[in-house]
Amino acid sequence: MVPKKYFDHMKGSDGLWEIRTQVGNNIYRVFCCFDKGNLVILLSGFQKKTQKTPKNEIKKAERIKKEYFDEKTK
Repeated sequence: MVPKKYFDHMKGSDGLWEIRTQVGNNIYRVFCCFDKGNLVILLSGFQKKTQKTPKNEIKKAERIKKEYFDEKTK
């Protein structure tokens, strides 16, 4: 099991998860989702500079997730 410090569900999202890592003083986030339960799809990443996750980054990840599943069902 991965500690919540490194991997957690994004509250208020539909299946969006966040991978967290820190390198020195820099904090990075990668949004991801699951496909069929055990396949992790990496969607987008960014360097986090504030306490709150930017809404535009969440919207970007949600858009990419939708595109992924739309393309998959074609």
